[in-house]
Amino acid sequence: MLRIGVEERRTRLGRRHRLLSSCHAADPVEAATAMVALHATDPATVHLSVAARVPGSDVLGTERALYDDRTLIRMLGMRRTVFVVPTPFAPIIQAACTDDIAVKQRKLLVKHLTESGVGPDADASGKWLRAVEESAATALTLRGSATAQELSADEPRLRTRLNMSVGKAYAAQPYVTSRVLFQLSAEGRIVRGRPLGTWLSGQHHWSPAEDWLPGGLGDKPAAEEARVTLARAWLSTFGPGTAADLQWWSGWTAGQTKKALTAVEAVAVDLDGQVGYVLPGDEAPEVPVEPWVAFLPTLDPTPMGWKDRDWYLGEHKAKLFDTTGNIGPTIWTDGRIVGGWGQPESGEVRFQLLEDVGRETTQLIEAEAARWTTWLSGVRVTPRFRAPLEKELSRG
Repeated sequence: MLRIGVEERRTRLGRRHRLLSSCHAADPVEAATAMVALHATDPATVHLSVAARVPGSDVLGTERALYDDRTLIRMLGMRRTVFVVPTPFAPIIQAACTDDIAVKQRKLLVKHLTESGVGPDADASGKWLRAVEESAATALTLRGSATAQELSADEPRLRTRLNMSVGKAYAAQPYVTSRVLFQLSAEGRIVRGRPLGTWLSGQHHWSPAEDWLPGGLGDKPAAEEARVTLARAWLSTFGPGTAADLQWWSGWTAGQTKKALTAVEAVAVDLDGQVGYVLPGDEAPEVPVEPWVAFLPTLDPTPMGWKDRDWYLGEHKAKLFDTTGNIGPTIWTDGRIVGGWGQPESGEVRFQLLEDVGRETTQLIEAEAARWTTWLSGVRVTPRFRAPLEKELSRG
């Protein structure tokens, strides 16, 4: 097998992830397309991931693509995670990942409803859920756009409480509202629209998919065909990578992953003792790139693209990841992570290097920190998932 070393992988990362000044994306849609999808669990991540790849971009430009032009759409996707994706690619992700998630989540919600006494058995709970879903969907259609609170006023059964973890110290009784809206969203029936507050807000207005986009999410391919298309997109952006990397990123089974790699005729390569894959014709080395640095936000798609991260993370995991596997804000140079950043209450961007990168690179990093301070213009972004180093830099 052809060997592809760490330096080649880092070169590919810089160019294909649009982090080089010579390879930056032209707009938010091009940035999202280059990365397959942008993480959106933390609402600020989308805007910061775009700003890292699109010179001169601002929040208004990304919001325009999301809410006015609707060339980007926020949806549930891989690993039951919310992403922002180019609108034409939404049916692929829906068929390749989200439809399976919707089936599993419906079974789980019916189980929780039954355990909470909503119906004597799963059949009754399932019928209750369908009735509430249809009522909520009708209310949303009549309103055109609504918040979860408004829909709960229209359909009082959305205020039904679940009894979760009974007898445990962490027992809770949440309303079923968010679970029902999640289910309707996972099935492609409703879409998250504008946030209730600023671009940092995690709460959104909801709209019927048919109203948000002509024809809704569009025609879906068969699930197997969609998985092949998604595997090809992942290899184009993140290849070379292992089957385990793709399986983790996509949330597929091992069998689904193997079948998709076979269908794209992925070429096996040697990743320093591991078997990795690239697309046919993508074995040749990249043209060398200029030195570069980048500040990436929490859960940026670059560090979250592979399960095995040693080749770009080094020994910095303890400082940069929280306890559940979410990466915090990171500093990159030439395809590897060398530090992290955060913001105290004053709003400026502070950083800490975790290894010696030399005077010239340090100067580039200092300049990039100043650029981000200007871009944020006093807005303080507190990540939803907080890594140790980010917490440390945010104090004071």
